[in-house]
Amino acid sequence: MAAVISKRSDIVSPQKKIQVGVDLLASVDPLILEDSYIYVHCSIDVPTPGLFMRIWKTTVLRDCHSRAKATLIHAENISYAPVWTHVLNCEKYPFLLIFSALPRTCSAFDLIEDIPQPGGFAALNIARNQSDVYHIHLA
Repeated sequence: MAAVISKRSDIVSPQKKIQVGVDLLASVDPLILEDSYIYVHCSIDVPTPGLFMRIWKTTVLRDCHSRAKATLIHAENISYAPVWTHVLNCEKYPFLLIFSALPRTCSAFDLIEDIPQPGGFAALNIARNQSDVYHIHLA
């Protein structure tokens, strides 16, 4: 495919429109076409100063009505296991989890920290909203 380079070196304009067949589009899994993220703002009670916390990369969002899962893409203000975050003096500790998309048909999901030891958390049956931004308090 030939391209015309404009005066700005960072803009490329294609001269030929790419045709994609209907068969190819039909064969693509709809979950792959989801390009948004789900933002889960979490807070957790800190019963004693000096608590240590972490999040496992195996934490997922599970669609309550299908087998679809959204994987953890990024975590802010909390470390990934095996590293620990030392929480000093606060009553509630906030952190942000960013997940891949769930199917548009998902109306409720579970937040599950799926770990190979006791102590993982779960927030169940979270109603889906249009913004895909959630505020969850974990007890």
